[in-house]
Parts: sequence; C-alpha cells; structure tokens
Amino acid sequence: MSAQGTKKPKNKKISKISTEELRQKLKLKHLEAQKKFKEKFPDIYNRLIEKGIDPGKIRLHSAKLLGTGILTGSLLLSPARGLEIPAQAYEIVEKFKFKEGEKNKNRTKNLREVLLNTLRSLLPEKPRPLTRDEEKLLEQVFEEMVGVKTRATLEGEHLNTTYGYIGAEQHLRRYPGDSLTQHGVGDAIKEGIAPGLGAWGYFAPTKEKFSQDLEETEKWYAVVQTLYLPDWNTRTRYLRDWYKYRKVLIVNTQNGNAVVASVADSGPAAWTGKHFGGSPEVMDYLGGAKYKKGAVILFFVDDPENKIALGPVEYNK
Repeated sequence: MSAQGTKKPKNKKISKISTEELRQKLKLKHLEAQKKFKEKFPDIYNRLIEKGIDPGKIRLHSAKLLGTGILTGSLLLSPARGLEIPAQAYEIVEKFKFKEGEKNKNRTKNLREVLLNTLRSLLPEKPRPLTRDEEKLLEQVFEEMVGVKTRATLEGEHLNTTYGYIGAEQHLRRYPGDSLTQHGVGDAIKEGIAPGLGAWGYFAPTKEKFSQDLEETEKWYAVVQTLYLPDWNTRTRYLRDWYKYRKVLIVNTQNGNAVVASVADSGPAAWTGKHFGGSPEVMDYLGGAKYKKGAVILFFVDDPENKIALGPVEYNK
C-alpha cells in the first residue's frame, strides 16, 4: 500500500485520574478482597486477627519474613531514613510512659504541644487514607497522650479513611415532636435542626422514653460515611447495628482538641469533599464557633465496658 493510502492511527484520549482518586479505588479493591477472604475462610481470618496479622497484608507479611536477612543487612550498612519519623514519635511516646505514682512537671504544660508536633511529623500535609503502620503508631500516641484507647480497625471493621475533613452538621430530631428550642439556647442552636431524621431514626419513640444518655448521644454525635463502605450492600443489617452509636475519638490535627463522639448519622455526601460530620457541640469544641470544616483523625474507641464518657477529652489538664 502506498504512503498516501496509509491511515494514521487516531490519538486516543487518555482519561486523567488524580493520585487521590486512584488511591481511593485501590483501597476499595483491597477492602473488597479482604471481605471475600473473610467470608470464604472465616476461621483462618479470625486466627490471623488473633495473631495480630492484617489479612489484607498477608502477602506483605510473608515477604517480610522471607526478606528478614536482607533487610537486617541493609539496615546495618545504611541509615534507615524511612524509619526516622516513627522512631522520633516512639521516643516522644516513651517520655510519657510513667510508672504508677511518678510525676513529671512538664507533662501537663507541654502535652498538647507534644501531641501536635507528633502529628505534624507523622501525618501527610493533606488528608489521605493512612497506612496500617501509620494508624498503629497513632493508636499508641492517642492512648499514651490523650488517654483514650482507640483502634483504626475494631472487630474487623474499618472506615474508608481515618484521616479526612470533618464538616458542621445540624441538630437531629430525638423523638416525635422534638424542636430546636428543646436543644438549648443561643449559640447551641444557631446551626438549626435537620429537616429529616438521622440514619437510625428517632433516638427514642417518645419524649417520656428519652433518657439522659440519649441526650448526650445526640449532643456529641458524629457522622461517618457508612454508605460508601465497599461491603455495605452485602452486610447492611450487621453494619447498621454495629455502627449505631459507636464511639469514636475525633482529634483536630491543627490544635490538638479531642472529643469522644457517638456515630448517629451517615454521611456526608462524597461531593462535599468532607469525610466526617460533627454535631454543633462537637464542632464548637474542636475549633470554636466559626469552625465549619477541618482536618481530623477519627478512630474507633475501644471501650467494651462502656466506661468512657462522651464529650471533650481534657487530656492537657
């Protein structure tokens, strides 16, 4: 065929995808694979969890065992730059491990500053899903410094991200006939009340059955994106019950303020750019009256005996 008869292939348009979008898609695929493994081999899955091995990283775990000799040699011959940040964080945590009755004059004065410096050294500049190693380190940091035992993964459950943006939410209707004026006065009600009900409906069927505990639950409530969990459609009933009023620790990464909240609604929508939501009281404590959106860490509270109260965590006092 002559050169004139040769047709040049048309340039195909390559769709652009951001690094963050790609990371989110890979994380969803990872969670889906882990879910299938759990459903197909429940006994093996539970045994791995008991041994402290993340089933989603079983290949990585095996590779680490096989490459121990090589890794050890490389660490001896060259400085471990990738371990510098975690090492610093562990040293900071160790400084706040006290024996019973031991006092430290600098503990209360500098604890918030130490926590913020630790978060700055460990977290990426912009929110993204954290690695398991990053989350495990933060779990220890929160337990030692904030005084709350937390887990990024609790009973096998994990949100799509634990480091993201939180946004302001309105009050929720707690029982039939509830109104905004029942939620307080002044700044406490300036955000208004949601027109619809929360993900779990009313907190109580009647005003007479509305207890003090439920009042605290609505006052200090959090919102998480349960509807975007990869296995939500296949495990809806179980996850709906598991997440209902589940305690979470929310830490403002900019000022160190921390609050224990209760999951009482699902959202926000992905298009908002936010990953979590907080009641007017939660947001006010995290950042003040004008705080509408900010970066936070949100971990589950490991509190099987229900001893940890909802509300502000005054760890710096």
